[in-house]
Amino acid sequence: MKPKSEISQKLYHILLSRGYEEPFCDLVTKNLNTDFTAKRMIGYLSHYSRLPEVEIVDEMLAILSDRNRIIQKKQAEQSNAKYNEYLNRRRMKED
Repeated sequence: MKPKSEISQKLYHILLSRGYEEPFCDLVTKNLNTDFTAKRMIGYLSHYSRLPEVEIVDEMLAILSDRNRIIQKKQAEQSNAKYNEYLNRRRMKED
């Protein structure tokens, strides 16, 4: 896993200040270690003063699932763009 981003460290301190135990805060921020994922969790937490740990974990998993879907979509778009370039070059050679 990559090091925690600045926003992820902010998330860590938010969780600590709300009374969650350090190992839990560390686990959450190790998984939400990018600005995108940490900001999503900070936004989620901003609507609540205190949540059960299980709900935070559930949201963390949902955020990671969304991130993975976005990554897959971008990869598919890149592959499609390369394939379209290939087809265009092939068509130009035939002309």
